[in-house]
Amino acid sequence: MLTITLLGTGATMPLADRALSAAFVQCGGQGLLFDCGEGTQAAARRAGVNLMRADGICLTHYHGDHIFGLPGLLQTLGCQERKAPLTLLGPKGLEEFAGVLRALTGPLPYPVQLRQLEADSPVPLQQLSAGWTPGAALLPFATCHRVRSLGYRLELPRAGRFMPEKAAALEVPVQQWKQLQQGQPVDLPGRRVLPQEVLGEPRRGLSMVFSGDTAPCGSLAAAAKDTDLLICDATYALPEQEVQAKQWGHSTFGQSARLAAQAGTHRLWLTHYSPMILDPEAELPRAREFFPAAECGFDGKCITLRYEEAES
Repeated sequence: MLTITLLGTGATMPLADRALSAAFVQCGGQGLLFDCGEGTQAAARRAGVNLMRADGICLTHYHGDHIFGLPGLLQTLGCQERKAPLTLLGPKGLEEFAGVLRALTGPLPYPVQLRQLEADSPVPLQQLSAGWTPGAALLPFATCHRVRSLGYRLELPRAGRFMPEKAAALEVPVQQWKQLQQGQPVDLPGRRVLPQEVLGEPRRGLSMVFSGDTAPCGSLAAAAKDTDLLICDATYALPEQEVQAKQWGHSTFGQSARLAAQAGTHRLWLTHYSPMILDPEAELPRAREFFPAAECGFDGKCITLRYEEAES
């Protein structure tokens, strides 16, 4: 399962109840932080999110409202005696940004690894931590903003149903069945049993997309196809602001909703509101006109995505 918590839903400047862009995704003891705007730490504390569980921090781009919370967070993790490596992932420019970070944080008691990403180059999450489900992957994709930027799709696959009768017929000891269920082969005297020999067809997994800042674009629609959750830029509320949104590389409520409908996503959370939007819920009908399941994100909003029970 995946637990997703919004930690910041604002753009440009924080408000009393709205930190800047951030979301945390947890899978068991593993986690990823998407962006780290001002106020992320305080929002995480209010939401009961433990950022020590982050294996990586996925940055969409290097505008201040997406990164200004990062120096303080890195220092806090050091004060909490973190020893495990932490990976920073982001688009081109990561090395230069990391130099600024090092100047701000000073030495840290844990390794910070850099991984500069290109669009459409998947990252197997077991490369960040062995605790991730085999096959779990992060898929960066290009977005349409004023600077080079990425969105991210997170995929958590689900293996086919385990068939114990086949494992027994192949004389695999019961103690090693879990190994096959986890996608690992089992070596027996004189032969190797592969997972596909005892598993049915792969079942529908879980997926979510974090758009970052973007105008509507084909790459976002493709990444959001059939996702369980799309967290999408909705900087502007009014349809007459579409020209302004395009100028600054953002989306309106209606544009994000139309894209969600086009992509066939199951859920849409709007986020990254301009400080001009004081009550997002009042503007929600502008999105629901195109995507009835649209919801307004807010700091602390949380959902746990679970595998479809019908396939258990």
